[in-house]
Amino acid sequence: MSTPNTRTDLVIRTYGPGHVPPLLDVIADIWADAHPELVNAPGAEVSGLSVPALHRQVQGHLKHAGFTLVVAYVRGTAVGFGYAFPCSASYWFGPSLVDEVPEGARTERLMGLCELAVRPPWQAKGIGTRLHTELLTAIAPQWSSLLALPSNRRGQDLYARLGYRYAGPYRGRADGPEFDLLLLHVDLK
Repeated sequence: MSTPNTRTDLVIRTYGPGHVPPLLDVIADIWADAHPELVNAPGAEVSGLSVPALHRQVQGHLKHAGFTLVVAYVRGTAVGFGYAFPCSASYWFGPSLVDEVPEGARTERLMGLCELAVRPPWQAKGIGTRLHTELLTAIAPQWSSLLALPSNRRGQDLYARLGYRYAGPYRGRADGPEFDLLLLHVDLK
């Protein structure tokens, strides 16, 4: 059997909110494969870093206009996904950070990138970059923002290569984990 070539065997499909529910288990499986350190961590469910929490998160985000899911397939098998939606700065950054981000991130079209995950055997093959590009193309923001755990070195490295810059610490709940808030000024020319 030959090794799949991500240049020729990779297909990325884009889905709107109505097509996401049947894919929830597929993307949750990819997320769990990409984040075994979170799935198996004590307190993962309480901190919102678990498969059931991902299900709730995605289902809650489906209501946002412009919600977009992209899934990468290699020879028909889902190997990565990402999802995002256009949002307001006050929604995304919250009251404690909204005044701390650059003016453009507050006033221009903003994309909240919620998840981007690739199964470990498929990481470092450009799939995460391609998924990110598809989301930017579909949503056409001037700014993109995401939350990344400081301990997620592979993710942090990818986001740095994509041009994201640290904008400050972010904690969604007082008892939740602290994330790095990352920002990207998008230039799709």
